[in-house]
Amino acid sequence: MTSTELTAPASELPLFVPNPATPYQGDIARYWDGEARPVNLRLGDVDGLYHHHYGIGAVDHSALGDGDGAESEQKLIAELHRLESAQAELLLRNLGDIGRGDTLMDAGCGRGGSMVMAHQRFGCTVEGVTLSAKQADFANQRAAELGIQDHVRARVCNMLDTPFETGQAAASWNNESSMYVDLHDLFAEHSRVLAVGGRYVTITGCWNPRYGQPSKWVSQINAHFECNIHSRREYLRAMADNRLVPQTVIDLTPETLPYWELRATSSLVTGIEDAFINSYRDGSFQYVLIAADRV
Repeated sequence: MTSTELTAPASELPLFVPNPATPYQGDIARYWDGEARPVNLRLGDVDGLYHHHYGIGAVDHSALGDGDGAESEQKLIAELHRLESAQAELLLRNLGDIGRGDTLMDAGCGRGGSMVMAHQRFGCTVEGVTLSAKQADFANQRAAELGIQDHVRARVCNMLDTPFETGQAAASWNNESSMYVDLHDLFAEHSRVLAVGGRYVTITGCWNPRYGQPSKWVSQINAHFECNIHSRREYLRAMADNRLVPQTVIDLTPETLPYWELRATSSLVTGIEDAFINSYRDGSFQYVLIAADRV
């Protein structure tokens, strides 16, 4: 890939879809290419920010009202979306000082909601990667609709082997996407792409080493999403091995429970809500933010 291709807007480039590096990658690409859960699409329809992650913060019950029926459900969906956007805002706040001339990398960008928010916040360039051609096409079309295709782009590639230059990114992140890869390989690539002093942030679910082993709830979540959830200890160890020094570690478990409890009452349930709620309550699963600097 040439430097011209790295800077050209998405609208001027065909969407190149490489062959998966492993059979598992092919499985994950097919999973997300075929995924069309209403919980992801209807929440994004609220304001055009399409996320693939969960929410944090207290529920604003005054915004829900006291009625029932379609109007009440629409208010509930809007509140769920507010909570998931609050999660993305927290991640972006932890990226540090970002300038308009900087480049950021979203590893596992989904339909691109966080990339749009990052550009709107910082005015910078945001490059996203995903295994799903369907997600990348959606994200690029949405960027074009917003007129920011010169600054926000998704491409199909393996987050363990990206086309970006060494030291190109001022910051990078994984938002609920790191459970699909080996953490040492993942952090080695982030360490390569980040400039020295650059910031890496992840928000992720991880199983609690103090519980002993992954609980039955964690196993259900793995099976539902075809992923492999890591322990909190694995994250910190793999970062240390790849020149990423944690600056902030926040346990968001109490902050995410309200989202799940509200979602369990909606029409958008997928059947996995009880596993999240029960594992957060019994302490076997945690929701954490880790911000680390490249040294």
